[in-house]
Amino acid sequence: MITGSLVALITPMSADGAVDTKKLDDLIEFHINEGTHGIVAVGTTGESSTLTPEEHANVIRQVVNTVKGRVPVIAGTGANATHEAIDLTRSAKDAGADACLLVTPYYNKPTQEGLFQHFKAIADAVDIPQILYNVPGRTACDMQNDTVVRLSTIKNIVGIKDATGNLERGEALIKALPDRFAVYSGDDPTAVSLMLLGGKGNISVTANVAPRAVAQAAEAALAGNADQAHAIDTTISSLHTNLFLESNPIPVKWACSQLGLCEEGIRLPLTPLSEQYHAAVRQALIEAGALLV
Repeated sequence: MITGSLVALITPMSADGAVDTKKLDDLIEFHINEGTHGIVAVGTTGESSTLTPEEHANVIRQVVNTVKGRVPVIAGTGANATHEAIDLTRSAKDAGADACLLVTPYYNKPTQEGLFQHFKAIADAVDIPQILYNVPGRTACDMQNDTVVRLSTIKNIVGIKDATGNLERGEALIKALPDRFAVYSGDDPTAVSLMLLGGKGNISVTANVAPRAVAQAAEAALAGNADQAHAIDTTISSLHTNLFLESNPIPVKWACSQLGLCEEGIRLPLTPLSEQYHAAVRQALIEAGALLV
């Protein structure tokens, strides 16, 4: 089972929006050196929605090749067309990913039965560990706990990224699922609390700029050390908030550029962080110890 701090890695881009492969390699080494437990490539934070299929596959392949088995690599392969998700998942398996992360279909708003059949079809088609991803605030599609429990009976569906931020719902889900099935937080502000309730890790945006602190908080929470976990998390709590002042990954890409981890490149329809938020994000980086005054 994959556990701990799993960074939802940005896809670094140059000013013209081209994928910056050199910076991608540098980011991977940065995270491994800082103690990140796993890398999620080309998820929401990695701008999966604006990469071409070829770029999507190339980024996953590069991450796998650069990591060289040092930490698990989870590839974002979700789509709102089942056949497209199958193609992306098959490509990620061929590239050597350890698991795939599959978001609920966005925009077309399937029923709960449609969600079950969608994820079952992908699991049947591609024999690789698969992690469901429920983020109704972005997709307008909410996968109910009962549907997740149904899907947990499929052997290669092994977990879910719960980005609802609802701890009561998350706790109920953990209690309803078999021990082999992992619940990961997809909400940085509540991640430590969810792990203390039995969650297995945090698929984190904040880890892009504060990887060591996020990893240490996860380690403490998974060990049941609540006071230590919350104390560490408090040092980065302003990042959890200010990295969402505009749509993710706008603020975190700007923050990464301020740390010298990448250029400010981002693709339309996303635009660079509005100047009115620069001071707040910079202050959060300073408070977290990521940026020196």
